[in-house]
Amino acid sequence: MKHEVYIQGYEGSFHQAAAIKFLGKEIGVNPCATFNELIKKASVKNESTRAVMAIENSIAGSILANYNLLQKSNLTIIGEVYLQIDQNLMVNKHVELEDIKEVHSHPMALQQCFAYLDKYNWKLIETEDTALSAKHIYQHKSKHIAAIASKLAAELFDLKIIAPHIHTLRNNYTRFLVLQHADFSQPVENANKASVNFHTDNSKGSLARVLTRIADTDVNLSKLQSFPIPGTNFKYSFHADLEFENLQQFDKVIEEIKPVIEHLKIYGVYKNGKLK
Repeated sequence: MKHEVYIQGYEGSFHQAAAIKFLGKEIGVNPCATFNELIKKASVKNESTRAVMAIENSIAGSILANYNLLQKSNLTIIGEVYLQIDQNLMVNKHVELEDIKEVHSHPMALQQCFAYLDKYNWKLIETEDTALSAKHIYQHKSKHIAAIASKLAAELFDLKIIAPHIHTLRNNYTRFLVLQHADFSQPVENANKASVNFHTDNSKGSLARVLTRIADTDVNLSKLQSFPIPGTNFKYSFHADLEFENLQQFDKVIEEIKPVIEHLKIYGVYKNGKLK
């Protein structure tokens, strides 16, 4: 079955690269301008539809707004992808380094490459998307403009990577969630990770009791993120990522924490991604 995949950004973006890494090249990519649009479109009932959404970065941290979108959606996490963010300087085929006068890219990508860019007296132009910058110089046959974008963008728009791997920090990974409408999700084979949301009665030590019960089951709590509950006076819910050896271990930890929490939502039980 060919999957239709919603991504935030444009063709050639890191979201598309993450989608290809998880689902393969034979996918239909549907770009969305915002994460809100991505969630809205992916929430329409369709068995073949998937969505890929960035959720955190190893340098910038969690994308809190996306956790809120996930919480309000009818989507289930069916997988995750860790993608190394590899920034490359690219130009049209006939352009050389000495021809460059401007470099276009998303502000974050420019910031990630300042150590390299500071070597040159180029004008830096901020744009809304890395892949869109690559597409722009291709469409306009620019002779003096370079873009910073992914290797995928260079391949899609037939651009020459004139300087690869120009980002300053090498260990820069973004974690993406792969989502599907809950009505069509199937159990994931060899699942060893789950994402859940819970809140307690906010009494003294209530969170500590939950964490102690998780630890006693030998389940690894790999992430804990708090969120204010709308309409309350500083009460919080907690997003937790749990890693385990088998589903029986996960079922056990859920049984253990239920008596000491007020609400539980399981976002998905899936196979953990690899940092490769």
